[in-house]
Amino acid sequence: MAAAGIASRRVAENLIAEGRVTVNGEVADALGRRVDPEADEIAVDGVAVQLDSSRKYIVLNKPTGVVSSMLDEHGRPDLSQFADKYEARLFNVGRLDAETSGLLIMTNDGALAHVLAHPSFGVSKTYIAKVEGNVLPSAVQQMQEGIELDDGWIAADKTRLIETSRGSSMVEVTLHSGRNRIVRRMFDAIGHPVEELVRRSFGPITLGTLGAGKMREMTTVELGQILTIARDHGASVPGPTAGSDAVDEAPEVVAED
Repeated sequence: MAAAGIASRRVAENLIAEGRVTVNGEVADALGRRVDPEADEIAVDGVAVQLDSSRKYIVLNKPTGVVSSMLDEHGRPDLSQFADKYEARLFNVGRLDAETSGLLIMTNDGALAHVLAHPSFGVSKTYIAKVEGNVLPSAVQQMQEGIELDDGWIAADKTRLIETSRGSSMVEVTLHSGRNRIVRRMFDAIGHPVEELVRRSFGPITLGTLGAGKMREMTTVELGQILTIARDHGASVPGPTAGSDAVDEAPEVVAED
């Protein structure tokens, strides 16, 4: 736990003594208990802990003009320019449209990436959209109540009109769908095409002040939150089982906006 950056050795011992540490769902009952970082699930106060230091969890503020691929067959700028800065073989969790900027998670943890990217697990994302025209509160409410698109019904989890000025509007949209270009298509449907789109958050992870094209590793708190989501949905938080490299494989990419 100390090596994982959760707490100092002394504090970690106190956490165990206080019954706040679990191993595979059972309260740790001995300070000297051995665990396997590649097989055992550790949690402190119910929050998952990653003991496998080979796993990397990177937050990228993807700039516009960059495609969400590690190797673009058309020679366009891709994510390899960011992934190549790390020794680990990173891949992106889901994707953003080339003209959409903002938060993109990169990792070499395939089990976690599958949970975060797949819409059936309901991990929400928040976007800020600059759209054409003066958006009325009723139009924003319509997005939350639901819109019929050519591929089915869709409703935002939450919407908020930020401002309207000089023929354009800023709207915040939160949803968990991973359907292709869904945010842009929702705004097209209410008659306000998107001019600029930024993803500000992905589950509990927020972009904050991270500049365009910049990267950072998740904090210990962020990692605990994101791993807990994966564990709650049945994904294996530790590393691969012996003799298997399945967790290192990139998950099927789910198209998003």
